[in-house]
Amino acid sequence: MNHLAHLFLAQPTTESRVGNLLGDFAKGVRTDQLAPDIQRGLANHRAVDAFTDRHPEVAQSRALFSSQRRRFSGIALDVLYDHFLIRHWSTYSSLPFDDFIQLIYSDLDKGRSLMPASMAQVVGRIIRHDWFTAYSDFYNIGSALDRVAERIRFQNAFGGVIKEIEPLHDELEAHFLRFFPELIHHVQARNIELARDKPRDETPYWIRYNRGS
Repeated sequence: MNHLAHLFLAQPTTESRVGNLLGDFAKGVRTDQLAPDIQRGLANHRAVDAFTDRHPEVAQSRALFSSQRRRFSGIALDVLYDHFLIRHWSTYSSLPFDDFIQLIYSDLDKGRSLMPASMAQVVGRIIRHDWFTAYSDFYNIGSALDRVAERIRFQNAFGGVIKEIEPLHDELEAHFLRFFPELIHHVQARNIELARDKPRDETPYWIRYNRGS
């Protein structure tokens, strides 16, 4: 999953949000030296990614991509799933999207001293350019994926992938809508971030979706 989904599934604290985002920047980080709440957030990030990688709806989504681009389909889906989450925000969240994003930006800004330098730099750009709001526009997703293609260190066919995604949009969205509630349930069931002395059914207050609803 991409940045927004990881933050959506985090607890409402600066440390949790830093930890849940850290999974994309943890290479070379001494995780045993992190604060406990950041460690738990990082563990939650990894559990989310592991569940996503083996989910059949995600596998079916990857299979829709051409053979030339399937190698990078996971990257495309990560960013695209943030777009779908925004499109269906009120299904999954009781907190308005704009309010949630402001809370996220505030906590990430406060937590920059807790981040490795590479992560703090990216977070600065996320806040400054309001990446998460930009993800609401389908064609901004295309621009983001083209930037990823430019950073790949070998020749590839990933650039322009949004043109391939466009006719698949509705089918990919349907896979997401079947997958994401199961991801929420998985995070709720694992309760990785909750201290042992807390109730086992606590969920971030903005998540409105419960399995079977």
